[in-house]
Amino acid sequence: MGIMGEMAAIGMRIAAISRRCILGGKSCVIGALLLITHAAHAASASHPRLVLTEEGVQNIRASLGSVPLFDTTLARVQAEVDAAIAEGIDTPIPRDLSGGYTHERHKRNFLLMPKAGALYQILDDERYAIYLRDMLMQYEALYPTLPLHPQERSYARGRLFWQCLNDANWLLYASQGYDAIHDWLSEEERQRLETNLFRPFADFLSVENPQFFNRVHNHSTWGVAAVGIIGLVMDDDELVERALYGLSSQNMDASARDNDGGFIRAEGQAVGFLANLNEPFSPAGYYTEGPYYQRYAMYPFLMFAQSLNNARPELGILEYKDGVLLKAIDAMLQLTDADGEFFPLNDAQKGMSFLTGSVVTAVDIAYHVGSHDARLLDIAQRQGVVTLDDAGFAVAKAIDDGKTRPFDKRSINLSDGTNGDQGGVAILRTDTESLTLVFKYTAQGLSHGHYDKLSFSLFADGHEVIQDYGMARFVNVGQKGGGNYLPENTSWAKQTVAHNTVTRNQTSHFDGKYEIGSAHHSELAFFDISNSAVQVVSAVERNAYPNTVLRRTMALLQGSRFDNPLVLDVFRVETDEPAQFDLPFWYVGQPLGSGDTVSVRPVQPPEILGSSAGYQHLYALAQGKPSRPFSRFQWLSEGRFFTLTTDNAANDTWLHTQLGANDPEFNLRPDRAVMLRRAAAGDHVFASAIEMHGAYSTVSELTVDPQGQLDSVEVIHASARTTVIELKDIEGRSSLFIVANTDTEEDTQYELTINDQTFRWSGPYHYIELE
Repeated sequence: MGIMGEMAAIGMRIAAISRRCILGGKSCVIGALLLITHAAHAASASHPRLVLTEEGVQNIRASLGSVPLFDTTLARVQAEVDAAIAEGIDTPIPRDLSGGYTHERHKRNFLLMPKAGALYQILDDERYAIYLRDMLMQYEALYPTLPLHPQERSYARGRLFWQCLNDANWLLYASQGYDAIHDWLSEEERQRLETNLFRPFADFLSVENPQFFNRVHNHSTWGVAAVGIIGLVMDDDELVERALYGLSSQNMDASARDNDGGFIRAEGQAVGFLANLNEPFSPAGYYTEGPYYQRYAMYPFLMFAQSLNNARPELGILEYKDGVLLKAIDAMLQLTDADGEFFPLNDAQKGMSFLTGSVVTAVDIAYHVGSHDARLLDIAQRQGVVTLDDAGFAVAKAIDDGKTRPFDKRSINLSDGTNGDQGGVAILRTDTESLTLVFKYTAQGLSHGHYDKLSFSLFADGHEVIQDYGMARFVNVGQKGGGNYLPENTSWAKQTVAHNTVTRNQTSHFDGKYEIGSAHHSELAFFDISNSAVQVVSAVERNAYPNTVLRRTMALLQGSRFDNPLVLDVFRVETDEPAQFDLPFWYVGQPLGSGDTVSVRPVQPPEILGSSAGYQHLYALAQGKPSRPFSRFQWLSEGRFFTLTTDNAANDTWLHTQLGANDPEFNLRPDRAVMLRRAAAGDHVFASAIEMHGAYSTVSELTVDPQGQLDSVEVIHASARTTVIELKDIEGRSSLFIVANTDTEEDTQYELTINDQTFRWSGPYHYIELE
């Protein structure tokens, strides 16, 4: 069109933008800037211009051989791509679900594209440009011939893959490769690729699949980022605008709804990159779907944001919502255990860690375009790889210059919700991460959320000792449901009994219904880490069950009475109608027994505990009644001893359960739990403590401190206003933990007399070690 033609169209396009603004003033400014600056960019900008830039290439070339981490990464990628070139290009007709050959072949192809492009730019070796061009041309010939994928499982079927999500992956990665060789290609080659491949691909993901593109969800984030990035490479302002703001109303079906837990917006409410950036992230940087999907979504978020930052710096996209994308990277890293594995909240595959490529990209970009936080260099060193672009080079150079500082894991409360007012996740850590408590009181978490309000998990030195199940899925393992979500993800993993929280009358929170769960969230009562010896979090859930209020307070205690930290759990239930309440503890390790505190008898043959809400998957292996006012259960995990001590009521039953019933395909792990069942209960308190102690060596076969120091846990006072828990150690000394059930403000004054002793304090809790 030329500069004059572009400028002549700006007036009409700005008017259109003003009608499309969906997130308030700043997004309108972004849209106007996008148009005003486009003509100048189109006239002067060359390639590469996304995350790898011309200036960056020159800096990298000048330093080759002198920045060890970058050189090591480059050599590794070069060996990989050289092997792929020797093998030859294959672009098969799509037919498989995840894990099948055609799926994995096309996935491998798109992962190779930006690597080949970077090698061409950095090494100035045309072999890599030729390989990438030939692969793209094979796709240019293939794509127009493809119908929808033959597998019909997805709500939005792709063409190369069984779902549009993976097609969006392909386009996002292919765009980076295309950017790297754009100026090397002939005009005729670029015309063919853009006309027959890239523009139809972008239209397919967006206007042809609004149920995929036009919503707030990690799927849509991949879609809008892919469309926006190819738009930047092609200088197609319409695609960039579509990516930022979503689809125009005439391209939307107001009745369309997907079956993956998300909804496209009503007519006139387009949803694009800005909405996906604004709504799922809290101001603290927590992503509502949970850390597993946060690390997955961070790649498209940051790739598009960094591409906009380079190609359209006037937009200030990295400052959007007070720089929430960069905050999200710190939040994401805080949501890992001592070994760097993500806490498996909501749908999550265990073992995913910050070593994954999307987090490598996130860390490198955050350092490069953020505040040059030297703590991030510590993570990059542990990752042992950087990206082959401007950001990766900056990180590798800073590490070589000795700028690394330790990344501090800390106790933190991460709010959930667009405005930070829909619950959250609290993490309480000892200084060395010897014990880490994860307390979940979030919003539902979109389609990947679980029905587990006020649940927790516990980690010792990076190992789960009280676990969250995560998801029922073996990603890309074709033998397991094509590598996709298994039926047991709904029938078990999402259900309340699969988590360490209270279930009423064997019914999940919100009756296991997404629409109800999504309408509610738990509320933070208080969070206090001002005293490292007593760190406390407390939250309330009022909607999980009718006429029932759940209040849970958890404390990480490191007082002088105990050699090791312990976790105190005070779970208060207020209900209008007596009911049965179950509180399971999904322990990890070898059970050691209950001593003389519970008279346990085997259930022969094992019984299935129920017919729905996850209970249909549980065997009762043994059960027993408490023989003392408190109960104790011990287990051994990763060479450490753990003891769960609980207060007992007269109508309590202990159940030893194992997962695996009604599982004909053996999709579930045979995990075990001890479950405290309280029958016909009105208002009551579950009080428990978990103590880590001692050690066992399989090499020396020596045992140290296998019994621990805690003797008993007892609820000695419970009123509408306060609850008092007494902890007694084996020497007979008592400690009291007092928690307010109402009036949890810091300046609220309390006075309470217990056993002729009066205690006065201010604030929502009080902990004292009695003489």
